[in-house]
Amino acid sequence: MTDHLGYKHGDPSGRGTGNFRNGTRSKTVVTDVGPIEVHVPRDRDGSFEPQLVRKRQRRLEGVENMVLSLSAKGLTHGEICSHLHEVYGVEVSKQTITTITDKVIEGMPEWQNRPLDPVYPVVFLDAIHVRIRDGKAANRPIYVAMAVTVEGRRDILGLWAGDGGEGAKFWLQVSPSCVTVVSRTCSCVCDCLKGFPDAINQVRPATVVRDCSTIR
Repeated sequence: MTDHLGYKHGDPSGRGTGNFRNGTRSKTVVTDVGPIEVHVPRDRDGSFEPQLVRKRQRRLEGVENMVLSLSAKGLTHGEICSHLHEVYGVEVSKQTITTITDKVIEGMPEWQNRPLDPVYPVVFLDAIHVRIRDGKAANRPIYVAMAVTVEGRRDILGLWAGDGGEGAKFWLQVSPSCVTVVSRTCSCVCDCLKGFPDAINQVRPATVVRDCSTIR
């Protein structure tokens, strides 16, 4: 609304412009976490077009994905509730947020035990640093095994959370979990940390190990 009118709420510069804020109206929107009440701002001449929840829109999709994204970025359940209230003007309980995030945990065993392809032409092994909340928020390395299938599709084969910096030592610790992955691999791309290529070749000597810095 501020962008639409060109001045902030209560700013004297808005006097005499011919248009001004005219309260809000309430409507119920159906979402994937249940019905919620939204307070939509109005202007005097009715020219304002809401962008997040548009006029006559009665369904708001993607709330669960938004909650999961905010949770993955390290926000607490209380902070997510506050964010949804500030952006959408909706009240979502902490219990609802917990219900949404718990769905991911419920689906983890199914993902972990899914069947893998018989052959992976290329597997990339690397680590990314993300912010994780485990009592307190901190940056931690997440070790990733990402494969390219024979059809050219990318597939995440495994994720492991580390405690410190990236190193071959940690890869050696998780190597038993990688045995099935690496044994199906023709070529493995990594950053060739000391001892890393040797660890891969111990599992499968025929695997071609490529330094990621040489890949273009």
